Amino acid sequence: MLLEPTIIRALQLRNRVVMAPLTRNRAVDANTPNDLMAEYYAQRASAGLIVTEGTSPSPNGLGYARIPGLFNAAHVAGWRRVTDAVHARGGRIVVQLMHAGRVSQQCNLPAGAEVLGPTSDPLPGEVHTDSQGLLPYSTPRAMTSEDVARAIEEYAQAARLAIEAGFDGVEVHAANGYLIEQFLNANINTRGDDWGGSAQNRNRFAVEVIRAAVAAIGAERVGLRLSPFGAFNATGAFDGQDAQYLALVRDIAPLGLLYLHVLDHSAMGAPAVPAPYKHALRTAFGGPFILAGGFDADSAEAALRAGDADLIAFGRPLLANPDLVERMRRGAPLNAPDMRTFYTPGPAGYTDYPVLA
Repeated sequence: MLLEPTIIRALQLRNRVVMAPLTRNRAVDANTPNDLMAEYYAQRASAGLIVTEGTSPSPNGLGYARIPGLFNAAHVAGWRRVTDAVHARGGRIVVQLMHAGRVSQQCNLPAGAEVLGPTSDPLPGEVHTDSQGLLPYSTPRAMTSEDVARAIEEYAQAARLAIEAGFDGVEVHAANGYLIEQFLNANINTRGDDWGGSAQNRNRFAVEVIRAAVAAIGAERVGLRLSPFGAFNATGAFDGQDAQYLALVRDIAPLGLLYLHVLDHSAMGAPAVPAPYKHALRTAFGGPFILAGGFDADSAEAALRAGDADLIAFGRPLLANPDLVERMRRGAPLNAPDMRTFYTPGPAGYTDYPVLA
């Protein structure tokens, strides 16, 4: 079942394996995708669906060093090289739109950009910069209603540019403590206006981003990623969380999105997303459903056969095994990922993992 073809909405996929979004920090020139990135994604085109690394819809969202953007003509041209390379090998690819929000350092932003967040509370800890090494996260400027409206339009424009660049769709990243989850999470969003103060208001930014993307390119091209119960980037559980996320999913379900992608961070030490809650999210959404988080071939097959999901996302196994689908087909051993090269520039630990003869 895992390796059999399937269809989600209008997308025909060669199997139910999804390449999960993986930050790789290889966009070394003005956050523009390059030929090395095209080679990397093309190597993994045997997966049924590729979700790219987080890609900022705004200069303000480039929180990490060397992450790609999608907000100008050079970015579109760079990503077109990637999508052409993947499509030439029969793959399907969507771009994950990720605004880092307060998960940012001013040194990582281009001239004229600024660190923004729901409030002015900085994220604790430090982040790498190429210019000065480790630095504390910058204190964000609390977004005004005008800033929020501008950010929503940036997501919509990035979605338009994604189609221009040849993508099969976009995934709105509302997980992992980045800007949209910063609005969702009551531990971070302490606003008292229309964008905070209640579960409905905290959900509003996510809902409006999704609606804007749908208006721009059509619901069948827009997916959504959530990580309830995650603790990444100082999020964590809060009172009413379960009901709030279910309300969010019910609000967007009538739109008919491409998919809902739910990440369980328990393999990385966060609390597990309970199986009944995953089922509740799947039922509330009522459309194509992707699960991610610590799967191998056997557990993925079991989840699909149990009806827990329609597709299963793999992160590090695909990072280290460009031919993961063939390895699973043969029952072959897997390469181990080299964590030292996860975020370093260049081909080492990126395009040089060995494949089966």
